[in-house]
Amino acid sequence: MLTSKLEPSKHPLAEYIHRLESGEALLKDSPENVVEVVGILKSYGVVLDAYSNNLNYIAEHQFLRLFPFFKYFNGEFSFPKLLRFWWHDRINYEYAEYCMKSMFWHGGGGLDAYLDTPEFVEAAKQVIQAKFKNNFLMLALDKAFPDFWVEQMRVMSYYSGLGQFWRVMSDIFISLSDRYDRGKIKSIPNVVQHILDGLVTDAAKPIIYELRIRDKVYEIIPKSSSITFLSDTGVPYVEAIFFRGTPFLGTVSFNAQAYQISYDQAMFTYGALYADPLPIGGAGIPPTLLMHDMRHFIPDYLQKIFDESTRKGGDLLVQICETFQKSMFCVTTAAIQGLAPYPLNTKNLDEQRANRAYLEGWMNRFLTSRLLNANS
Repeated sequence: MLTSKLEPSKHPLAEYIHRLESGEALLKDSPENVVEVVGILKSYGVVLDAYSNNLNYIAEHQFLRLFPFFKYFNGEFSFPKLLRFWWHDRINYEYAEYCMKSMFWHGGGGLDAYLDTPEFVEAAKQVIQAKFKNNFLMLALDKAFPDFWVEQMRVMSYYSGLGQFWRVMSDIFISLSDRYDRGKIKSIPNVVQHILDGLVTDAAKPIIYELRIRDKVYEIIPKSSSITFLSDTGVPYVEAIFFRGTPFLGTVSFNAQAYQISYDQAMFTYGALYADPLPIGGAGIPPTLLMHDMRHFIPDYLQKIFDESTRKGGDLLVQICETFQKSMFCVTTAAIQGLAPYPLNTKNLDEQRANRAYLEGWMNRFLTSRLLNANS
């Protein structure tokens, strides 16, 4: 067996490659970073819990509706609650839908592939016929446009898939905070290992989507489809939300002749790891909604850090965004470790070479990201 070591990488981000190979994270380890990352992930975990519940509610109770006016109420409608919604005294579920639509648009993974199979189309058709059994207008619409409701069921499947994915991630982040409170989390590598353990534990968790219409249960995404948590929802989520995202209205020109938006979706860099924190708070910037949601659940120890900053919390949303990006580099580190072809601490030279090529591929995508800013 070969036991030699590789030569140092010559990649522009070689420092981070060597960090990963030595068991460290993309984010440098410091007491300040630990407090910030754990605190923001606790807030994020609470928000994801709400997002997950609403996405699952929509998938299970608001499917095949032309105008789902009350989809954000989770079945608990009241006039006072409506007034609070109009006043935006609520969780911004629109951001959850933004993430879902970004995943749906970018595709990738087993879920995306399954939604194009004859098996899914047949299952969707059965649901459509059952849902509109006595609704001749909707059945006529289905007859005239046979792909219309089927496409709606594809969207509903993404509501359910992302809702189930976020359910797991919320639990991981909340348990991370609980372990920190008990003194079990003391470093950034501890944070990464906790997230990685959670991902590995639920990696093969099946993604199942079933609907009850009257007294019959219809399997839209059956267990037999072998759609799983990590490879079929987790990896596409990282690709669509962490990296690619979508162009934000008001920040770039959508005029094709301006060439401000790449012609290739695979080259998009509008995800969370690239987002400039300064526009946070501006109209038309989807992450603004997430930052507003998280500010309600910031732990006291993290709020104190924000309040003692140069602007005394006057730029709270910007600080939340910067801290959130730090945490996402920790999540990304866990994903990189979990998806590596071989353990990153391998002593086998051939395996080291394979890992080096794998890591350099990741670093190519980080060249224009906020990685350096997060570590400055």
